[in-house]
Amino acid sequence: MKFKLYIFLFLFSTIVFAQQKQVETSIDTTKNKIGAEFKLTLKTVVSSNSKVVFPKLKNIGPLEVIQSYPIDTVKKNDTYELIKKYGLTQFDSGKYTIPSIKILIDKKPFLSDSIRIEVANVKVDTLQQKMYDIKDITAAEDGIGNWWKYVLALLIILAIGAGIYWYVKKHQKKKIEEEVYKTPIEKATSLLNNLEQKELVQKGEIKEYYSELTDIARNYIEEAIHIPAMESTTSELIQAIRTASTKKKMTLTPETVENLERVLRQADLVKFAKSKPLDFEITEDRNKIQKVILTLDNAIPTEVSTEEEDQLLNEAQRQKQIQLQLKKQRNKRITIAVGSVVFLLVATTAFFIVTKGFAYVKDNIIGHPSKELLEGEWVKSEYGNPGVIIETPKVLKRMDALKTLPKETMALIKEMQLFVYGSMIDNFYVAVSTTKFKNPTDIDLSKALEGSLKVIELQGGQNIIVKQEDFQTNQGIQGIKGYGTMTVLNPATKTSLKGYYEILLFKQDQGLQQIIIFHEEGDTYANDITTRILNSVELKKANN
Repeated sequence: MKFKLYIFLFLFSTIVFAQQKQVETSIDTTKNKIGAEFKLTLKTVVSSNSKVVFPKLKNIGPLEVIQSYPIDTVKKNDTYELIKKYGLTQFDSGKYTIPSIKILIDKKPFLSDSIRIEVANVKVDTLQQKMYDIKDITAAEDGIGNWWKYVLALLIILAIGAGIYWYVKKHQKKKIEEEVYKTPIEKATSLLNNLEQKELVQKGEIKEYYSELTDIARNYIEEAIHIPAMESTTSELIQAIRTASTKKKMTLTPETVENLERVLRQADLVKFAKSKPLDFEITEDRNKIQKVILTLDNAIPTEVSTEEEDQLLNEAQRQKQIQLQLKKQRNKRITIAVGSVVFLLVATTAFFIVTKGFAYVKDNIIGHPSKELLEGEWVKSEYGNPGVIIETPKVLKRMDALKTLPKETMALIKEMQLFVYGSMIDNFYVAVSTTKFKNPTDIDLSKALEGSLKVIELQGGQNIIVKQEDFQTNQGIQGIKGYGTMTVLNPATKTSLKGYYEILLFKQDQGLQQIIIFHEEGDTYANDITTRILNSVELKKANN
């Protein structure tokens, strides 16, 4: 929605629409009680060949259509007079503007005139109406003392988090002590037993079973015989074992080495070729690995190293395992600490949602754009001529509106200035415009407001509800204020936004001053911004 076009149409809509008298507009009364019917009448005279389409409406501006009367046709010589009536009502007192209605005559649009009406309250006769005694005061619940419940809930959350951390830490420490073994054969035997307890074969996890089984064997060979078994292929490992048996004078039968090679190659097929051995084959492979490990352990000669070297080697292996487990423990502690913090954040957020509501958490933790504007550093500045002094959350940016005006319009305008922040599809929009005319001009502020609303309709504004009242600045300068709600279409996302608007209009000598504010309906922070802006409005006299 381009605000630049607003200026031209808003200033000259009165002239343009005054020329379109194809549709005559009238109403039976301009003042009625709440809920009473206003009868709006539209008349048009057309030729016998013309096609006229009156819209089917549920609402006309802020008024509800309670009755759409049939079209009356009156023949006059070679023409026809078509009369369409709408029954309108409003259930809220105040002054309203019935906006223009678009009628299609031979597919060409024509607009009816807008009409101002007033809805008055219904007076209650207190002399005839039965009166009742005032109801006794009901004692309110004492909210003092409930704070301890919130503190208690927070302490419970903290205690639960600390308990979880302490339990896991103690459990990990105990587990580490259990997993530190004195010798490689002790470790391999224990891990084989633990592997059977996992029941991976029963669960159908054959690949995982063979992977752990061969890792146990490779890890034992690496620790006991000092061969890089974990990093070697099957062929490299078998060749390394044969070489080590010769150098270290290990008594190994060909059957032992062949059994190890057969199980390792079976594991390779399972892991990389998706082979599925039978149950008895899996059992045999497990027994072969156990037998191979025991045979290798018995084949290692005691004279390979002295007793002191064995002790140093075992101690080095023990320290290596301890360091590895401590590293795992440190990582798990970090994970637990992060998890505990996340848990506490989630629990605290849930606590505030329950006690304060989701809106409070969303606005104060996640953030709200209008709230940031409201609480930011405001700027007070003067815009245009005649000058408008106004306080806004951000500095208004100057826009060049004169380039969009036709030459005939420029002939009437001496000076025009426009300053804007945001747009009609942003979370908050404010614009200030000032205009000076060359020749004396009788400016009708109500007509100017109607023209601005007509432009909004042409630019895509829908379901516009209009209320109008007098407005006075703190310096006593009189003007008018139009306000209400409308629906605006976002052309990029094709979604609709229901917003609230306020339009202030003032006239001074040959000058016109206008302020427009628009934001999403129901945004309480934007409501506070609007109030603060309107309370800050000051006007300066036009300079000749």
